[in-house]
Amino acid sequence: MSNFWYFVLPAVGGYTLTSLYLLKNPHVLHRRKRTAFYCTHISHRGGCGERIESTMEAFTHAVEQGTQMLELDCHLTHDGHVVVSHDENLQRQTGRDVTISSLDLQDLPLYKERLEVTFYTGHYSSGADRKFSLLEDVFKKFPETPVSIEIKENNRALIEKVSDLVRHHHREEITVWASVNSTIMKECQRMNASMPYSFTVSRGVLLLLLFYSGLLPFVPLGESLLQFYLPRIFNRCVTMRKSLFKHLAARGIQVHLFVCNEDEDIKAALEVGATGVMSDYPTVLSQFLCRHGSQD
Repeated sequence: MSNFWYFVLPAVGGYTLTSLYLLKNPHVLHRRKRTAFYCTHISHRGGCGERIESTMEAFTHAVEQGTQMLELDCHLTHDGHVVVSHDENLQRQTGRDVTISSLDLQDLPLYKERLEVTFYTGHYSSGADRKFSLLEDVFKKFPETPVSIEIKENNRALIEKVSDLVRHHHREEITVWASVNSTIMKECQRMNASMPYSFTVSRGVLLLLLFYSGLLPFVPLGESLLQFYLPRIFNRCVTMRKSLFKHLAARGIQVHLFVCNEDEDIKAALEVGATGVMSDYPTVLSQFLCRHGSQD
């Protein structure tokens, strides 16, 4: 028995020390990722707390307030147009129980006059623009603004059309594939492997397991972004360790925490090591970053 510990203890100790060293010095094993963008200020659904979500008015306002990335979701209409919308079913956004895929573009209803902010209960947004926007129009108006596109359904036609639009507008380097579903993400990557992509839920869980087991410094990662919810009720020390985010940042992987709509949440996200903050309120985020000198 003593011989067993004689060999095991040095091996475990050596593994632990090596893992800790590589956690702080990932360049020893991994080449740093070089993305074409670095975003501190990200607008969730185009800044849906200050204008109606995902409208051209919202995107324009967010860019005017200094946002460095637009986050949005896409769906496909019955006649094949890529529409920017968080939901496929339009009940929440318009009051009509219809789906985008069942309607032609010209038949899409208008957004409600006042729309509750999903991650800020009791708060509402409004605006002059209540029309659903086309992804192509977003690309045309903001050709140099990075965009994170979440794909929520395993719809090959949708993924192919998004990829084609990205290629047509020559923005593969500044447009990000995002999805919570690994199967969908694999299809996105298969369709256009030149676009950077973010962690899915299962890959995020694996990331945490690798981190807490000490294996993370030894494992290559294909993702360029981690977009992670800033929890209000879970213990932040468990899910979000600053050493994990520092390690990812050192490997060139940007960490965007969302949805941060108040100063205390923005502060918490930055203190825990986020490289970027996603908010429904681009003006609030810009003001915070300006006060604290955190925006480039």
